[in-house]
Amino acid sequence: MSKTPSQQDNEILPFFEGLKKFKRFRLLEPSVGVLGFFFVTVCVICCFFYLDYRAAAKGFLFSTQSERFMWFRFGGPGEDRRVEFLTEQGDGCDVFDGGWEWDESYPLYQSKNCSFMDGGFRCSENGRPDIFYTKWRWQPKYCNLPRFNATMMLERLRNKRLAFVGDSIGRNQWESLLCMLSSVVPNKNSIYEVNGSPITKHKGFLVFKFKDFNCTVEYYRAPFLVLQSRPPAGALRKIRTTLKLDQMDWSSMKWGDADVLVFNTGHWWNYEKTVRGGCYFQVGKEVKMDMKVEDAYHRSIETVVDYIHTNINPNKTQVFFRTYAPVHFRGGSWKTGGTCHMETLPELGSSLVPPDNWSQFKTVMDVLSARTNRSEVLKLDLLNVTEMSSRRKDGHSSRYYLPDLAPLHRQDCSHWCLPGVPDAWNELLYALFLKHADARPSNSSSRTES
Repeated sequence: MSKTPSQQDNEILPFFEGLKKFKRFRLLEPSVGVLGFFFVTVCVICCFFYLDYRAAAKGFLFSTQSERFMWFRFGGPGEDRRVEFLTEQGDGCDVFDGGWEWDESYPLYQSKNCSFMDGGFRCSENGRPDIFYTKWRWQPKYCNLPRFNATMMLERLRNKRLAFVGDSIGRNQWESLLCMLSSVVPNKNSIYEVNGSPITKHKGFLVFKFKDFNCTVEYYRAPFLVLQSRPPAGALRKIRTTLKLDQMDWSSMKWGDADVLVFNTGHWWNYEKTVRGGCYFQVGKEVKMDMKVEDAYHRSIETVVDYIHTNINPNKTQVFFRTYAPVHFRGGSWKTGGTCHMETLPELGSSLVPPDNWSQFKTVMDVLSARTNRSEVLKLDLLNVTEMSSRRKDGHSSRYYLPDLAPLHRQDCSHWCLPGVPDAWNELLYALFLKHADARPSNSSSRTES
């Protein structure tokens, strides 16, 4: 017997009611948040599958030498069109425009194997647990730097003098170069300080001789580059010392005829280390009581550039001016509990360095630009490390500048661990040094104009 329409409706109705109850669960309508979480989870799992276990077994986090991690670089694309910096095609390459790349072949030396280093830079030996900060190599965007060859540099320095003149960050770079060069000298006793002075923090200068090459690598402490002296007669009692902005530091009589000069300054040019401590600015016989630190710094850089232009023979001496290396204090300054000990990787994007750090760099560039506009030939190479170093918040001594861990509120986020960032500065120094030496036969007075 066939069913009437009313009977069919009665049978279908429970089915639709059940379907409505089932839909209340919304199994097919997940929220955007759930979908996002699922997507992120899948991505993380995939990343683990792509992990380079060979590098991880060695204790490293990433390896750009692994084909699976070639993308993890800060330098960006462009490898295929890079030229070699020391070739003619590399003449126009800006070696300071680039990024940091992970390189398992680094560091170039181990601090425990270098006796020419102050204890404050021995972060690993002082207890720093990670070694990631030693594994980054600077890679210019459009050219390749020559691999640092300590033997070649020592040969090029044979019978010559290389002098660093500046503050303790310059000393940081100087000790880095000592370690880089000494790494290829079997007999470490053939490297010695000519006056028998040990490497400890002190005022004055240190001259290390590489006996087998009859060359010296020297450091002269001159944090302002210009002369700091007693105040003139009749000065106010609150004036303890003055910076003579129109005179070079007294040490210039010692390093003036060196074959290679590397200047730096900046970290002492602040209110705390000058006016607050009773150090005022002097031009001629007049003490400028109202002069701002920024204006005094500008005037001092003019004096340095004028000194180089007037007193340095470009046919004998190659001059470098290394720009300001930024500090990376977080949550305060060096005197108010600033920290950096939690940093283990470089900046992924733009630098977070405070704006006042860039003012030092801008002052130098303004002075050099003014000289260029006056058609003066600049007798120096600019070692422009400001931008590249601004990304390396991970490279400082932080709490590891003492054998015992320094207090949280007494961190050093100005100086750099060795091996580390200053090694990259010296690799650039090496490249520019070789470039200049190779160009000299055809044009003895050539300089990279800045």
